[in-house]
Amino acid sequence: MTRSFPKASISFVSRTILSLCLLIFCKTSAQEISGKQLLERAIHYHDPQGNWDHFAGKLTVGMTMPSGTERLSEISIDFPNQHFKIRTIKNDKTVEYSVTNGKFLLSLDGKSNFTEEEIKTFNLTEARTKFMQNYYTYLYGLPMKLKDPGTIIDSVVERREFLGKEYLVLKVKYEEGVGKDSWFFYFNPKTYALKVYQFYHDETKKDGEYILLSDEETFSGIKIPKIRAWYVNKDESYLATDTLTKISKL
Repeated sequence: MTRSFPKASISFVSRTILSLCLLIFCKTSAQEISGKQLLERAIHYHDPQGNWDHFAGKLTVGMTMPSGTERLSEISIDFPNQHFKIRTIKNDKTVEYSVTNGKFLLSLDGKSNFTEEEIKTFNLTEARTKFMQNYYTYLYGLPMKLKDPGTIIDSVVERREFLGKEYLVLKVKYEEGVGKDSWFFYFNPKTYALKVYQFYHDETKKDGEYILLSDEETFSGIKIPKIRAWYVNKDESYLATDTLTKISKL
């Protein structure tokens, strides 16, 4: 025997099913992606072809400070040949730090023999060279460098408003012996482009700095932020601006 349902019942069932579908869809769309998923999408935006590990280029970077001080640096990064070099001009002095396959070479105005006063004044040491190498390859290699060993990616992604804009925020810490600071990376929620990063030595003290990124240069398929403006977390005071004025092949 064929059994029929009242039209009102059919309408109720349809509305119920529709409501459940909408509820499931809304719940799913509201869920945030994980930290690792966000990082992968950000890397895909900045380095879709995976070229960073084979990077070989020269970056010309100009720094300006509120005092009017200016500094020009040429930075050579050559991963295939394990080579790093930075040549900086400041106050009419030219300082070069380089390391190739673990061999260090330093110079001041073209000379490699220094007085104790010059070593102290210009920090002409292997430790300084290694610091500069780590510093520049880290900052210009973001967010790809967040895949390095010893990096702890927080699984929770936070939506946060910062300076009037909304971002997806990724928290990163480091294993002991790798790094001590806590870092926060702010990504455009639609494109996953890295727009801000921020670090604290001690979050409870609100110390550290934040860096605003703007404009981009594309080199070897890699989207690299062109302008980086540095500020103090505690009082938002301005520190300096780095501008990538040129990037070329070695």
